[in-house]
Amino acid sequence: MTISLITATYNSGKTVEDTLRSVLAQTYKEIDYWVVDGGSKDDTMDIVRKYEPLFSGRLHWISEPDRGIYDAMNKGISHSTGDVVGILNSDDFFTSNDVLERVAAEMQADNTLDAVYGDIHFIKDGAPDRIVRYYSSKYFHPFWLRFGFLPAHPSFYARREIFEKYGLYSIKYPIAADYDMMVRLFCKYKIKAKYTAFDYVTMRVGGVSTRSMSNRIKAAFENVDICRENGIYSNILFISMKYLYKIFQWRLR
Repeated sequence: MTISLITATYNSGKTVEDTLRSVLAQTYKEIDYWVVDGGSKDDTMDIVRKYEPLFSGRLHWISEPDRGIYDAMNKGISHSTGDVVGILNSDDFFTSNDVLERVAAEMQADNTLDAVYGDIHFIKDGAPDRIVRYYSSKYFHPFWLRFGFLPAHPSFYARREIFEKYGLYSIKYPIAADYDMMVRLFCKYKIKAKYTAFDYVTMRVGGVSTRSMSNRIKAAFENVDICRENGIYSNILFISMKYLYKIFQWRLR
């Protein structure tokens, strides 16, 4: 079983080396790795090219203008060839060296399984050993999507045919296309997915949807539109509840 891994980059020179190293260190070697760059102006692609020979033909890259991070993800999925597909953002890295090995084991153990997902945690840049928030997907249920809760997207790995049958990320939602994907897959198409109790990814705080208050507000309204589009009752009050819940996820150590 080959796992395709997609990393979207744009001016990611400060962080992408950690991402590449964590992929290179994975004990599972049957990977098809795609870095999709939006035409970076910094040294992002110099770093990618430096690491390319170390992957022995398993690292491929594209560098050209795109229409945002989800467009880049779609390009990567479309070009990749693996049996299972996952996303690793360019400012994130795998928490342990056996993440992909565990993903492969779960998917190989049950051929009826469409996807797996698990936990992630957040750090502040420069303090990798200090967890500031732990995001567990243990209690996720599709019902909670109407309140803005979704399984940790960086831990989500699905079989290729899921994307072929049900579509790629919708670029009409520049901030919340990951939420749209989860709503479609879990609520509309009712895929069979399994929670796996381990920490997949270490994320730096400051993702696209949380980088500013305006982005949080825009993401919330996108979430409401996504629910309506898919026939799920929600409203801005429901969606806002997830921000209250996040308070209880923060850990200061």
